[in-house]
Amino acid sequence: MHAAGLVVAVVFFVAGLAGTVLPVLPGAPLILLGMVTYGLFTGFAGLTWGFFAGQAAAVALTFLIDYLAGAWAVRRYGGSRAALWGSVAGILFGVLVFGPAGLILGPFLGAFLGELLAGRSPSRALHVGVGSLVGLLGGTVLKLAVEAAMIGWFFATVF
Repeated sequence: MHAAGLVVAVVFFVAGLAGTVLPVLPGAPLILLGMVTYGLFTGFAGLTWGFFAGQAAAVALTFLIDYLAGAWAVRRYGGSRAALWGSVAGILFGVLVFGPAGLILGPFLGAFLGELLAGRSPSRALHVGVGSLVGLLGGTVLKLAVEAAMIGWFFATVF
């Protein structure tokens, strides 16, 4: 059962890593689900509550990174409070309006429109919108690092 559980876990890990880059799948939650699934296959041998609490904290960290990376980049690129809130609203509503592509388009358009509403020029608003994309890219790299650490911790625990 260990081998079957491991295969299923690895499938979840690959899907989770892909989901971090492709906005269709929830990245870190899938990785955690793979660990739970492995635990179900093996009777949670060697996987403690502390392990799962740490993994859940890492999942929460990836969500925090999503927010903070975008906020940092909007501010770094000179965005106003309106651009920051527009970027956050874009994350939330972008998916509803544009589907999976909304996770990329939403923050950009939200920051752009927020800057325009704040009275900034279209070129300045575009600059801040691009900054939100830089934040998205940087956040994605950080999330991949956290997820790689999650997976590394899993394998170190299991083996």
